[in-house]
Amino acid sequence: MADENNTPAVIAPETTAQDVTGQNVPQSTGYQGNNGGGRGRGGPGGGGGGGRGGPGGNRSGGPGGNRGGRDGGRGRDNRGGRPGADDGGEELIEKLVHINRVSKTVKGGKRFGFAALVVVGDGKGRAGFGHGKAREVPEAISKATAAAKKKMVRVPLKDGRTLHHDGNGHFGAGKVTLRSAPQGTGIIAGGPMRAVFESLGVADVVTKSVGTSNPYNMIRATFEALGEQTSPKAVAQRRGKKIADLLGHGGSKTAEADAAAITE
Repeated sequence: MADENNTPAVIAPETTAQDVTGQNVPQSTGYQGNNGGGRGRGGPGGGGGGGRGGPGGNRSGGPGGNRGGRDGGRGRDNRGGRPGADDGGEELIEKLVHINRVSKTVKGGKRFGFAALVVVGDGKGRAGFGHGKAREVPEAISKATAAAKKKMVRVPLKDGRTLHHDGNGHFGAGKVTLRSAPQGTGIIAGGPMRAVFESLGVADVVTKSVGTSNPYNMIRATFEALGEQTSPKAVAQRRGKKIADLLGHGGSKTAEADAAAITE
């Protein structure tokens, strides 16, 4: 006696196997395979619908196999972010002047942090300094470097090696004196001030710092003195005269030669 529950299904003669497999079966919104497109996390397949696909499919419902984010940018195999901004192709000289470790006492103990002071220059008359704080040293240095690049100033140099004239700078308890020097003198400066002139591109200079050894005050006083530097060309333009007239104390021929060297 045949069991009704075990009776095999009979397919109509006009219905083929292709028609059976090609029927429009309604898709569920839950765990799906190849063409899953439900709202929830689909099946382990390829997430081809319009919602969030499965763990192996696209998050944006694309046909891919990676879990790509917007525009396929952030995937499991491609976590790289936006490339950093280029500095215009110029090579900068970075000098780490000082690192200070600070601690904050909290309920569970002490929380340490680091502060970095960095001087940046292009070696051609531009320099700047920056200060950065972070929980780790590399991050603090990167913050200070970025701040220094934003605050770079241009200082006129004589023959590209020394200052045009003497200058004084004052900040807090720090006082510095800068003096131009003949060729071959070198950089006679200590600690933080040496880092400034090396990054600036100065080869001959004589300096003196009194009042404090705090690197922050010394750097700020140095940049204040450098900010007062002017060139004969700028003074001549401001006064409406020729450069040879400003340098005419040593004879006309010498003044004209010096003026020609400055204008070049």
